[in-house]
Amino acid sequence: MTQLQAINIAKVTTMVALLIPALVLGLESPRVVIYLSLHLSYCLWWLLEEVLFPWRSRQLFTDRVQPLQAALVVLYVGVFYALPGWLAMANDQPLQPLTIAIGLSFYIFGSLLNTAADVQKGTAKELGATLVADGAWRRVRHVNYLGDLLRYSSFAVIAGSPWSWLLPASVLALYLPRMIQKEALMAERYPGFEAYCQTSWWLVPGVI
Repeated sequence: MTQLQAINIAKVTTMVALLIPALVLGLESPRVVIYLSLHLSYCLWWLLEEVLFPWRSRQLFTDRVQPLQAALVVLYVGVFYALPGWLAMANDQPLQPLTIAIGLSFYIFGSLLNTAADVQKGTAKELGATLVADGAWRRVRHVNYLGDLLRYSSFAVIAGSPWSWLLPASVLALYLPRMIQKEALMAERYPGFEAYCQTSWWLVPGVI
């Protein structure tokens, strides 16, 4: 089993982990309904991407994993990722319009950034490109991770609990070493990477 296959199982696990308690508790809460629409649509899109873009299985998370490693992936990506949803179900406070606006904005822009960046880079690599430094990647070197963090932050915003921020915080902690490693590899592999760094931000434009 590859890492990608384990993550696919985890996405299905998240959907089940969210749907069962939501259906048991009822769908009267706007907070829960909006949360489910965001998180479930994301999981479905993740699974659909592999059908629409077959190169994903050749480029992303291709390392083989042992059964124990796969189980840990499912526990983290499948179960822990459902935490904001459970917190949303436990939150009986009214969902304010401003919270909805912020959450939806984070989700929409995050999803667009992540998808555009991944599709652009994946397609470019299939066509034989080396360093991808234009389009979605022009100003931010890890724009796909930025999009992901915005999307996971949208879940925390809608959930309305401080504990729900554990998810985007843990994702950021997971991504930081990856970004550092990728920077080092690109600097070693691509002669134009240094010039690219001079005209782009690491993760957040105008901040870092």
